[in-house]
Amino acid sequence: MTRETEQKWPIPESVHEVENFMKQRVGLGISFDLGVRKLKVLKKDVHIYYVNGLCDTRYIIELIEELVELNDHEKLSTNLYNLVYNRLVNQSVQPIETLDELVLFVLSGQIVVVLEGTGTALAVDVRSYPGRQPQEPDTEKVVRGSRDGFVENIILNTALTRRRIRDERLRFEMLKVGERSRTDVSIAYLEDVADPELINIIRKEITSINTDGIPMADKTIEEFLVKQGFNPYPLVRYTERADVAAAHLLEGHVIIFTDTSPSVIIAPTTYFHHVQHAEEYRESPAMGTFVRWTRFLGVLTSIFLLPLWLLFVLEPSMLPPNLSFIGPNEQTNIPIIIQIFLADFGIEFLRIAAIHTPTPLSTAMGLIAAVLIGQIAISVGLFVPEVILYVAVAGIGTFTTPSYELSVANKIARLTLLILVSLFHTPGFVIGTALLFIFLVHTRALNTPYFWPFLPFEPKGFLQIIIRRAVPGSMLRPSIVHPRNQYRQPPNEQ
Repeated sequence: MTRETEQKWPIPESVHEVENFMKQRVGLGISFDLGVRKLKVLKKDVHIYYVNGLCDTRYIIELIEELVELNDHEKLSTNLYNLVYNRLVNQSVQPIETLDELVLFVLSGQIVVVLEGTGTALAVDVRSYPGRQPQEPDTEKVVRGSRDGFVENIILNTALTRRRIRDERLRFEMLKVGERSRTDVSIAYLEDVADPELINIIRKEITSINTDGIPMADKTIEEFLVKQGFNPYPLVRYTERADVAAAHLLEGHVIIFTDTSPSVIIAPTTYFHHVQHAEEYRESPAMGTFVRWTRFLGVLTSIFLLPLWLLFVLEPSMLPPNLSFIGPNEQTNIPIIIQIFLADFGIEFLRIAAIHTPTPLSTAMGLIAAVLIGQIAISVGLFVPEVILYVAVAGIGTFTTPSYELSVANKIARLTLLILVSLFHTPGFVIGTALLFIFLVHTRALNTPYFWPFLPFEPKGFLQIIIRRAVPGSMLRPSIVHPRNQYRQPPNEQ
């Protein structure tokens, strides 16, 4: 039986038929966590279906007490449905009429009360998902600022956002994704600011997802949404900070929340969205601009420092006399390009190992790698000291990139440039840089130019990227999101 056929099946008036359906289709009596509580209310059968671990037991007990007390205070001739509906003391009680809805609500963590002889049921929201409390994300720490970050509960995440934007025009559209997982996915936007065409595109792409489930949550949504393929550069931005998500909502972006994921998707985004950080907006404009320029320098270093150094090593005649010291002073039997790749991949090994290593051991691992492996590798002649120096500086530039996805993409670009430089020297560097630039210019994310505001060039947007302006001076929303209301502050209030 397909889901479409199941949706047409009304709830039988006999509660025993519903029970048989739950046994045959959902595994009642086989799955230990799926249960039913059978009551007699005014001499009629009432069944309550639930899933252990997803419901708050205290609320269920209170509701059962309310229903049982009906036997002591009500007459048998009373309309059972209206009576039960009014006695379910909960802020969210929803009538349902199909078996598919019944199963969906039960497996979502709500309880469903089935009444004999009515052909309807009542879904009561008593969900209490296991999870952690909001805390500051490890990858987006700030010196000053809020310490509450998103968690794996979509209800908490939307509440953290609603707390920051108390606007009646803020919308959270709820969708179900996955034929089997039926995962909750919410599209958030400001109705009078966000571009309706963008909202429709995102809604259409998400509703057209046809897959069993999305256990990888927002990453799976991203792959269906932007159809990235083997493009290494991130086409959407992730954040675990509620203040960052709220700031982008106010700009006109659309935020995608996915249940079970502590991060949200910001769309659309450009290359320069991935090099911004909340820290820039927690300091004065001058300090924020300085931090931003330093971060830009780190990004450029992570891409071009090693290829340029290799080019000067291979073509020392290109160096002016006062920079003739650049280049290895020691001879080695291992080609420089091989040394660079070994050292670069060694840093990547350390980064991957640090993710999978408990925190108390990661410090010791870093010391071992830096002191023992690095020093011994130089002593035995595997590396020349300059290779370690420049690879380390390029690695630091990689770590200064706020977006993990962008830092890895930049590393792939750096390795590609290194190969081209080692093969073709100066033409390889020039052609490789040009191809990288052309590739980024031609990349589009949800019909948005990836290299905006550099190309197509927009002076105001470019100025906002280069200089962190004060909030009172930022009157206009970014034009790249095509906001319906372009003014952050109405002109007559400036």
